[in-house]
Amino acid sequence: MSATGPAQRVTIVAASPREAVALVAAQGAGAELTVLCVEEGGKDGRAALDRALADAGRRGCKVVGSPRIIGTQDGDGLLRELRALRPQRVRLADPDPTHVSYDEERDVPVHDEPAKNADAALAALAAASAYQLESGAPVFVDCHRAGAGQGPGAAPQPRYPDPAHWLTEGFDGRLTAFLPSAAGVVRWTQREPGGAAWQGPELLPGPRLMPGLRVVRDTHGFPHLFALRRTPLKDGGDDLAVVCAAQYRTGHPLTPWHSLGSPNPGNRHRSREAGFPAAAFDGVGGLFVFVRNFGHSVSCRHQGADGVWTPWQHLRGVRVADELVAVTTAGGEVELFARARDSAAVLRWHRSGPDGAWTEDRSVPLSPCPGSMAAGPEPGTILFRDLRTNEPCVWWPGAAGPVPLGGTEGAGPVTGTRGVEVDGWAYSLLIRSGPGSACAVGMHVEGRADAGVWWNEVAADSAVMPAVVRDRAGIVTLATLAGSQLALSHRESPSGGFEFNDWYTV
Repeated sequence: MSATGPAQRVTIVAASPREAVALVAAQGAGAELTVLCVEEGGKDGRAALDRALADAGRRGCKVVGSPRIIGTQDGDGLLRELRALRPQRVRLADPDPTHVSYDEERDVPVHDEPAKNADAALAALAAASAYQLESGAPVFVDCHRAGAGQGPGAAPQPRYPDPAHWLTEGFDGRLTAFLPSAAGVVRWTQREPGGAAWQGPELLPGPRLMPGLRVVRDTHGFPHLFALRRTPLKDGGDDLAVVCAAQYRTGHPLTPWHSLGSPNPGNRHRSREAGFPAAAFDGVGGLFVFVRNFGHSVSCRHQGADGVWTPWQHLRGVRVADELVAVTTAGGEVELFARARDSAAVLRWHRSGPDGAWTEDRSVPLSPCPGSMAAGPEPGTILFRDLRTNEPCVWWPGAAGPVPLGGTEGAGPVTGTRGVEVDGWAYSLLIRSGPGSACAVGMHVEGRADAGVWWNEVAADSAVMPAVVRDRAGIVTLATLAGSQLALSHRESPSGGFEFNDWYTV
């Protein structure tokens, strides 16, 4: 089976050639690559970009033409370039970089990179959104933080996390795929439960969302979407707020996007650095939303089963990076994991009952690769890649240490689903990126990851992290993105074997 199609057209937009180097280095093999720079920059920067493009060619990218200098940050100029290039994916710098210190006298944050980088990213994001609305074709966006992360093959880290559970089952048994794009959320919908016919891609109406998305199902099986929305402030600048919407009828419009505000509202400097939200439902239907705030600690809001929201609550403790994962335990309690900002550690917050105070646990024995943490398929578990080896691992509170899962290839998070029946036994099925842009599927007896994982590579190139879901009929479906098309494969037997049917695109 194969979901390999034509090379994806990727355009990198940067303030200058030197700023484009890290974005080129982050591009995997197999893309048709073009580079746009707002300004020409110096000879050294251009030479560094030429070397980076030569390296990209050696690892399997097709570099199309020489880097083009736009000479202006004008939105119309960028839009004209995108019309000519017709990119399916755009790579940009971080539009909202994290401060490194604070100037108390001027009352402004201090950054270690020039403001032109964020300005170019915002201009390019607006142009990509306009191009998508004009052409009707999805444009997917990657925004990268400055500097490299830690661990094997370290590269610039994403500003927005890879969507980890973007394929989900609705209340009526039909599947839906949600992905963030330049112009908002794109949706594909299964026409009949278990069927091969789908409709989409469909751009869902909504506010000015940034290109990130978190999808979480509630206790009734309804998917809820979480994102960041940018709105202009009256005194200049922009405000970033956490927003959420729900899909109560598969294929029908979402609820209106509801703003949860920001832990640092109204201040164009502080609110702009709001982290990306993590969310989870507890066993009685309460919703918890967590976000890293301007001070690099965690803030939380809770919606009870009665629908009433609490104000933002500040959870004090060790400073954290913008990488939060919320999980629900077997007992129905919500816990939060966060990667530390200044070390390789992970922090955990938990409560001693529904009305208990949040307690910080600094003894979590994990050292994850940045950008690799995700909720595991079994209650209360967390998946991650080990910082030293890149090997996927699983851990849960009470375990003596992480359980290695094998398969060191690839990058990014590992996700999965549980309750997959094989010859009368219940298995957990895992999916991750493999060599290059391929993906791999693994299985282990549910609750016994220590007994070993059987990994199989599947012939699928994916421009996003692959996803998997098991529906109520027991059908297991894999999903990737082939170019701009959704690619799907179903398990051949609902109860025996580990084989999947041929991929098809919709």
